[in-house]
Amino acid sequence: MLATPGPLPPPELQEKFGFEVKQDGQRATIYLPGDGSVVLRSRSGADITAAYPELAPFGSALGRPAVLDGEIVAFDDQGRSDFELLQSRMGLSGAPAKAARMAQQVPAHLIIFDVLFLDATSVTELHYAQRRALLEGLGLAGAYWSTPASVVGHGAQALEMSKVAGLEGLVAKRLTSVYEPGVRSRAWIKIRHVRSLDVIVGGWVPGHGRLAGLPGALLLGEYSEGGLRYAGSVGTGWSDTERVALAELLQAATTGSCPFTQVPPIAGARWVLPRLVGEVRYATRTRAGRLRHPSWHRLRPDLAPDDIA
Repeated sequence: MLATPGPLPPPELQEKFGFEVKQDGQRATIYLPGDGSVVLRSRSGADITAAYPELAPFGSALGRPAVLDGEIVAFDDQGRSDFELLQSRMGLSGAPAKAARMAQQVPAHLIIFDVLFLDATSVTELHYAQRRALLEGLGLAGAYWSTPASVVGHGAQALEMSKVAGLEGLVAKRLTSVYEPGVRSRAWIKIRHVRSLDVIVGGWVPGHGRLAGLPGALLLGEYSEGGLRYAGSVGTGWSDTERVALAELLQAATTGSCPFTQVPPIAGARWVLPRLVGEVRYATRTRAGRLRHPSWHRLRPDLAPDDIA
């Protein structure tokens, strides 16, 4: 079951929702046959068990058959889930020796937030509040796994606390919702902290198919000591009309030289004079300072590059 992006429910409805911290990791379905083993599967159904050897003891944590839903994360030094850290752990199912070494360097942690089957009986038709009570009663807590808190009501306060703590946001789950496998449901709402930034366009990558000749992505920069630093790329947020208008502006600003202090390794990049300013919205930054999940918001013809240097 997947959450739908959206705003915080209005104050008068918040008592109808449980609020959990939104984790930034790899979604997993956890199969516990009850014989001490565990199988972890990704959203695609791939078996990813071998990539996380430190989670093998979880097979004995419950002692009864179950299917659980959760997220595999890696924590930074402040206890926040960090997808960039976890990326070094993903894709290692076929390399057990490397997975074991990486488990020592970047330990994974399993956040368990739902129960789907218990003792071979489906509980997906139970309400979220009932499933949460079942889950909390299982007492699943260990060195590499835990059950997150769920706060009923008080969504505005929870959202503000998550922002202060530097977390990605919340997931609001309607207390009376059943579990709908494979469905992106409006009963679960993911509320991200949206950040905005004025950026300078330094290049673009052409689109494909019907977008041939039009920008598929813009290459963004920020001024820092020493020049224009590459901040990442954005490929969403435009209407067709805006995309065509941007294409005309980019063609007029074409240059043969990369304007960034370090040339980003992007195949097919085309460079432009750094004179177009835009505003993007994004979730977080990577450790290298790149924008994560950016979306184009608007062109800023009212700003010159010197205005944001």
